[in-house]
Amino acid sequence: MNPEPKRLFDCIQFQLNAGTNPVMLAGKSAGQWKTYSPAEVAETVNNLSAGLLRMGIGPNDMTVEGRDKVAILCKNRPEWIMLDLAVQQIGALLTPIYPTINVNELEFVLNDAQVKAVFVNDEDAFLKVLSLKDKVPSLQEIISFEHVTNARHWKEISQPATTEELAAIRSISDKIRYEDTATIIYTSGTTGFPKGVMLSHRNIVSNVIASMPCFPPGNRCLSFLPLNHIFERMVTYLYLFKGVSVYYAESLDTIGDNLKEVKPHMFTTVPRLLEKIYERIMSKGSELTGIKKKLFYWAHGLAEKFEINQNQGLWYNIQLALANKIIFSKWREGVGGELNAIVTGGAACQVRLIRIFTAAKLVVMEGYGLTETSPVISVNRYEVSGRKFGTAGRLVEKVEVKIAEDGEILCKGPNVMEGYYKRPDLTAEVIIDGWFHTGDIGMLVNTDFLKITDRKKELFKTSGGKYVAPLPIENKLKESNFVEQVMVVGSERKYVGALIIPSFPNLKDWCKQQGIPVAGNEELIRNEKVVSLFKEIVESYNIFFNHVEQVKKFELLAHEWSVDTGELTPKLSMKRKVIMEKYKAAIERIYS
Repeated sequence: MNPEPKRLFDCIQFQLNAGTNPVMLAGKSAGQWKTYSPAEVAETVNNLSAGLLRMGIGPNDMTVEGRDKVAILCKNRPEWIMLDLAVQQIGALLTPIYPTINVNELEFVLNDAQVKAVFVNDEDAFLKVLSLKDKVPSLQEIISFEHVTNARHWKEISQPATTEELAAIRSISDKIRYEDTATIIYTSGTTGFPKGVMLSHRNIVSNVIASMPCFPPGNRCLSFLPLNHIFERMVTYLYLFKGVSVYYAESLDTIGDNLKEVKPHMFTTVPRLLEKIYERIMSKGSELTGIKKKLFYWAHGLAEKFEINQNQGLWYNIQLALANKIIFSKWREGVGGELNAIVTGGAACQVRLIRIFTAAKLVVMEGYGLTETSPVISVNRYEVSGRKFGTAGRLVEKVEVKIAEDGEILCKGPNVMEGYYKRPDLTAEVIIDGWFHTGDIGMLVNTDFLKITDRKKELFKTSGGKYVAPLPIENKLKESNFVEQVMVVGSERKYVGALIIPSFPNLKDWCKQQGIPVAGNEELIRNEKVVSLFKEIVESYNIFFNHVEQVKKFELLAHEWSVDTGELTPKLSMKRKVIMEKYKAAIERIYS
């Protein structure tokens, strides 16, 4: 039996000792899956560590400021994790950066962390970093995983380690302690420059151990959420300590194909991607005809009525079993056919979606946490008794939560960060008497299920002085098949309004059925019948909210928000300030 891990890079020895996992990591390149056994990972990691030491990268005096920093701007691939392990075991610090970061923020991060070397995925990322070389005095090397003209290739760095180099690596790694910093993760704040969150081995390893009993069974997973986000990175270490084989999807566009190839037992996601899977299923359902279409919607209707931990009677159970056999089995095949559970986090997920997927035997485990909490504070368990619709699940072991007088969620435990890098002032603002202030509003249901109701800073007051929480209203409106994205507005205004982006494929189908000429998006959103449809939709959902929270007027928009166009963060949450600024004219029309 392996002892309890103390450092993240112990996962390699863990797997070597177990000797039961033929595939530790796998990635797809040039259309072929390439797998790495624990022994191959160990060798590559040691070679990379030796290469970094040759470049003069190391632990120095082992203070957070003194240790050398290595940055990575790269999509998910086995080399990402191998670099992480290589950097850790020689006492340097990995600083992961979203590949989509803007150049100003990138310059700030590279200088703030005094990064010595940057590893990039491809030419785009290489050129982005190269453009800043003269502005970042500490930067010595840019190394690429793909072959890029004028860039050093990672294989040049990872030449076989000599016996002396292996001894040097061992000598450094033996001195790295549970309490030592493992990484610095810069969180892209919605305001100002990013803050570097310092997380120790203790922070992340304790969270791995606390989350382990909550996870579904299985030995194969697909990974596609960005590894530079703590959620996917912590879960990766959980997989590696459990002996689960990690397969990295080629890109977000290939997830459908990769699911069928890998047949994973689990994957993690954010609600936006879950919504996309659901929309794809519904659009296929709407293309069916005759009895097949009737059966599809009959099954869907049953799933919408599903309740967890509650027997709904023999007749319902018989019907649901039949629906599972003839309809939902096809949904499960679409995600590989062997999926035990999907873990979702990063934002609130619509309860309706979780209900429908759960009825279809696709268990959705919603959780909650932040970069500063390594990240998991609570999660719905795989066991049905540990799940509750509409909550972010039970608290994980050794993590305490209390609700402040204003409703803010406060957290204490071994998972709470060491602080913000070089910013003791900002650290003191959020960690008070050992309690981390999350900035989220919530409550505890049945003593230990955490329910998130809103972001503290997203609550707004109307000009009548009434507080409005936009999140529940937005999530309710997104239950409509015709609503793709929505943002509720109304701060210091007389009433609540909304910017709505229709689900154009569904809207165009509806137009065909109504005999409305199907035009471009711009023309559609101005069509009187379309506007009337959305008025009906908004009114049908307003009944769920009190008078102050009801959407009185809205504007339809013609283009979806995305990371590339700047309205969404890489985690696919809305940048409210950016949207408010960009659509100022539309908001003014709501209140004119």
